[in-house]
Parts: sequence; structure tokens; C-alpha cells
Amino acid sequence: MEEPGNLEQETRICRTEATSHSRHREALPEIIDSIVATCQKETCLSHISPELIPSRQAVREILSRMRQLLFPGYFSRENIDPVNLKYEIGSMVTVLFELLARQISHSFRHQCFRYNLPCVGCEEKGYQEALTLLGSVPGLQRILATDVLAALEGDPAAGSTDEIIFSYPATLAISVYRIAHQLYGQKIPLLPRMMTEYSHSVTGIDIHPGAAIGESFFIDHGTGVVIGETTEIGNRVRIYQGVTLGALSLPKDAGTLLRGKKRHPTIEDDVIIYAGATILGGDTTIGARSTIGGNVWITESVPADTRVIMEEPRLHFK
Repeated sequence: MEEPGNLEQETRICRTEATSHSRHREALPEIIDSIVATCQKETCLSHISPELIPSRQAVREILSRMRQLLFPGYFSRENIDPVNLKYEIGSMVTVLFELLARQISHSFRHQCFRYNLPCVGCEEKGYQEALTLLGSVPGLQRILATDVLAALEGDPAAGSTDEIIFSYPATLAISVYRIAHQLYGQKIPLLPRMMTEYSHSVTGIDIHPGAAIGESFFIDHGTGVVIGETTEIGNRVRIYQGVTLGALSLPKDAGTLLRGKKRHPTIEDDVIIYAGATILGGDTTIGARSTIGGNVWITESVPADTRVIMEEPRLHFK
């Protein structure tokens, strides 16, 4: 049995803590008023509006469902066989249509209200652009198949196309890029970049949705790869981890001065770029069938059929 003295002491402690908690909570209204006042100033970046902004959670769900559609049977919640194929595809497309239309509509409406733009009929626009993306699925499936086969042909460690689709981070990154690039071409605000930045956070591979990338594209390992907005990549190009296809040193106010201009390199067909290579500049072209060695730094064009390598370093053993 607990002694009366101990019980009394615990009761006093509990009451003291309760009083302290109440006293500290009384400071919250002043903090809340301060935050609200700051939110009403121009220096606070906020979205305080009755109009909905695109949802990051919804974007992740769209990408998950798009992958189910692009690779039927691999990521589906239900088994797909020849008997239920049409039903399952129909179910996926119907759900995706509603998700896409809603988020595309939110994107346009947010832009209209934020920048006081002329009305584009956000609801109707959402339906139309969702149909356009879904109509592009057969083409996306075809080009993604070339990407997966390029991985199988270019990586001796790849055991099968199943392994590549299920487990290669580059397959995820390229799949998301292909979807986002389609939306980027449809001039959908916000969503394409939200998609590729989600993929970037998951895979470590940063591909801007504006980059133009041909078929049979393969990224081996992939971590640390950066491909800038105005990069142009031909067919059957293979790159390794840590490769940067970027812009030259940018001046002050570069966002305003260079937006929409070619800032990133062009990589022609059948080029291989090894780990750690950095290729910069909108006027830089790597000619077809060239091989770029690891850790090189390139800011000028390379002719076709050229091999560029670093001078062999000298090792010192002590």
C-alpha cells in the first residue's frame, strides 16, 4: 500500500505541472496574433485563399496510378490477366481521369488568382488536359519499353526486364520524367515540376521536365545525376552516376534574363557519359557516338566520334 505522504507529494506535483501548463498556454494567443500579422505582409510567402492549391499527396497518388497504367500488372493492387484486363484498365483510367482533372484545374485556377490572369475556364481545361495526358499513354508505354530494354542491354548486372522495372531507381525517375514532360508540353503549371522533384527526392536523380530526351535512354546507378531544363538528349544515350548536364555560371537576375533561353548542353545519339562528368552551357554539343570519360569538365563542343578522357593521374604510395 502506498504511503499517504507519497500520495500527497505526487498530487502536489501533478497540480503544479497542470498550473504550469495552463500558464504557458496563456502565452499562445500572443504568438498566434504575431504569426497571423506576419502572414498578412508581403514578406510572408503564403497561400491564404479559398481556392485550392495542387496537392503533393494527390500528385504522388497520380504518379503511383500512372505507373500501374504504364506497366500493367507490375504495380497493380489486383492481379491482371487476359480476362479482367479491360475492366482493370478501365478502372485505372476512370480514377486517374478524375484525379488528374481536379489537380490540373487547381493548378490553372491557382495561377489565375495568384497572377490575376485572364480566365481560361479551369474546370473545362482540367478535363481536356487530363484526356490529353491519358491519350498519350500508349506512346509513353512504347518509349518506356525502349528505356527498359536499353538498361537490359547496357547493364550486365540486370537479370531481366522485371528486375529493371521493379527495382531500378532510374526506371522510376525516367518514368516520372516522361509523364511530367508530357504535362510540361501541355503547358500545365506546377504539376510537372512537383512530379520530378518528388522523383528527385526518392531516387537522387534530378531531371527537369522541360528537358528533351530521346528513346532508349539509360541511367546506370543514377545517384547525383542532374539534367537541366533546356538539355537536349538524342537516342540511345547512356549516362552514369554523378553526371551533370547543366548551365554555365549564371549572372545576377539570371531568372529573369535567361528564362526560356537555351542554357544546357545538347547530347547527340549514341553518346556514353561516365561517372562524375560535368558538361555545361547551351552552346555545348557532344557529337554523336562520342564517349565522355569520368570526372571531366566540358564547356565547349566535342565533335562526333570523339573520346574525351582525363589525363591519367599519378598515384603515390607511402
